[in-house]
Amino acid sequence: MITCSFENGDKTSLRHVTVNAIVVKNDQILFGKRGTFAGKPILESGKWGLLGGFFGRDENLTEAVKREVMEESGWEIDNLKLFRINDNPNRPKEDRQNVDIIFIANAVKQIKTSDEEVSKLQWFDLDKLPAKEEIAFDHGDAIELYKKYSKENFPLPVLG
Repeated sequence: MITCSFENGDKTSLRHVTVNAIVVKNDQILFGKRGTFAGKPILESGKWGLLGGFFGRDENLTEAVKREVMEESGWEIDNLKLFRINDNPNRPKEDRQNVDIIFIANAVKQIKTSDEEVSKLQWFDLDKLPAKEEIAFDHGDAIELYKKYSKENFPLPVLG
């Protein structure tokens, strides 16, 4: 939670906003193995996760998700489609109540390497994903929903 002070002196706790991308290429999705930040293990370090992170000040959604994917993978993405807004306040393995905005994006071209937050990148077939306990947070649930969407093509975005 973020503790904020308002102009009238009131204080409150607010939720963080994150963005993530289901990066797709040749019927595979790109996962990053979570690494470190400033030399210290990040939350869920060593597990596979979607590429993404915190929404920055003065960014719009498109800028935020493109920046995060570039930082964590070196991949340029396009054809962004808003997939899901996960506003569950009880998301598993979280240390704060993040509201996660998830996109589907096409991988275009890798132009650099990942930052330290990702120790390894790997493309996975949808039928050969890591075990659920090897996937960070509730990203496995998002991928299961994406697999269902790829077969049924239901209306987007999914709320909740």
